[in-house]
Amino acid sequence: MFISNIDKAKVLIQALPYIQEYYGKTIVVKYGGNAMTNEGLKDAVISDLVLLKLVGINVVLVHGGGPEISSMFDKLGIETQFINGLRYTSDEAVEVVQMVLAGKTNKDLVNRIEAIGGRAIGLSGIDGGLIKAKKLNDGQFDYGCVGEIVEVDTQIIKDNIEKGYIPVVSTVAMGIDGESGVYNINADTAAAKIAIDLNAEKLILLTDIKGLMHDIKDEDSLISTVTLSDIDALKAEGVIKGGMIPKVDCCADTVKGGVKRAHIIDGRLLHSILIEMLSDEGIGTMFLA
Repeated sequence: MFISNIDKAKVLIQALPYIQEYYGKTIVVKYGGNAMTNEGLKDAVISDLVLLKLVGINVVLVHGGGPEISSMFDKLGIETQFINGLRYTSDEAVEVVQMVLAGKTNKDLVNRIEAIGGRAIGLSGIDGGLIKAKKLNDGQFDYGCVGEIVEVDTQIIKDNIEKGYIPVVSTVAMGIDGESGVYNINADTAAAKIAIDLNAEKLILLTDIKGLMHDIKDEDSLISTVTLSDIDALKAEGVIKGGMIPKVDCCADTVKGGVKRAHIIDGRLLHSILIEMLSDEGIGTMFLA
């Protein structure tokens, strides 16, 4: 598609007020799903983050790595088991989770950012006591080494933002109360807690659907804006159900915690982060207090 120079200029001018609004502020992006496995989408996400950083917007990338963990489990003959949507993580498995998330996946992302001229630093929840957790116990199931976040200390993130880096955070956590173990942490939850502690302007969750919809089979039924007072009714109606429940709850907790806006957006769309951040239209579902 040919785009004239004047049209390019109009796009940049449209972005100007948003750059001014977010300049010097912090956004937290949770990265996962199809956008993390498709090479074209991965390149688009990375370039979006670098561009935002270059125009003065502080970016923190929080990532999971489910597909790569599953692939490594298969290679090592470790059974993959999910309980209530959470990956059961044995003592053996948590070592692999740490290796994949804090190692290969994290450093691959840092490398991609650096390769296109950005500055990034890889962190895990263990570094600097960033994320502390205890064993998840819901009174019903044993999830193994899956953790529930107890405390977040984002000083190490703030220090690296001030030095001009994009912090890239993998979601493994250290134990509390003298525990020496490592815990596997839900990336959505970790991103929400980090956004609150940073007093971020926005939390953006990249997903594999358009957003919250009245009818999951009809993308035209997208709900563009949800306030906290809407959520209980939407759950009662069955609009918020299944895997969307924890994502919506994360967004709700985030805005309750003082973050102005939380978004669930379609990570399958090229440059979805820029469209949400720097255009009049925006995409996905926005959550407001």
